[in-house]
Amino acid sequence: MSLMDWLVKRKKPLSKMTRAELRRQELLLEKDRTQLVNKTMKLARQKQELFEKGAKEKVPEVRRMMAQEFELKTSEQLMLSRQLNIRSKEMMTVSRLRMMRENADRAASAGSQLGLISEKDILRLGKMIENDSVKSELYQERLDEVLQMGREVDEGSAALSDAGQTVLDVWDQMDRGAIEDSTEAFDEADRRVREQQNAASE
Repeated sequence: MSLMDWLVKRKKPLSKMTRAELRRQELLLEKDRTQLVNKTMKLARQKQELFEKGAKEKVPEVRRMMAQEFELKTSEQLMLSRQLNIRSKEMMTVSRLRMMRENADRAASAGSQLGLISEKDILRLGKMIENDSVKSELYQERLDEVLQMGREVDEGSAALSDAGQTVLDVWDQMDRGAIEDSTEAFDEADRRVREQQNAASE
């Protein structure tokens, strides 16, 4: 049963589930997503090795076979990428609902909108989850709109923060060769993230 079947067809509405129930589903999705990430990374390594071998191969028939294998691995990688996109959106949905439940349990005065989640909203989210053209960033925005979260959830956990973007920027610099030493890159990212987190807490 897919997550959206689970969300819609269960007798107990998603909006009525406890933190523990939401957390269990979140852990299952996280495990599944981790497996997909590992498979994707393994395929990427295999493609890199295959490409390097093909570049050195001089026999046309063997090189042609390697090209076909490279194409097949690329197709598999794209399929895994789509599944990963779906799992990420599913996990995001359950995680955000769990955070809302926690906030509501801690303080009813927080004005949680969890009780206003309707089956229509769930179906709307389901369509966006299954639509591979809707990437995680866009889904993030639409999810916030549906859940009407406002400031109930810390923005740092709601989206990629400036600190998170800093890490991506450092990785991009490594890709371009601007930073070659991995230890230096880590130290730079760690320093900048710590500075931003300290500034945010002041």
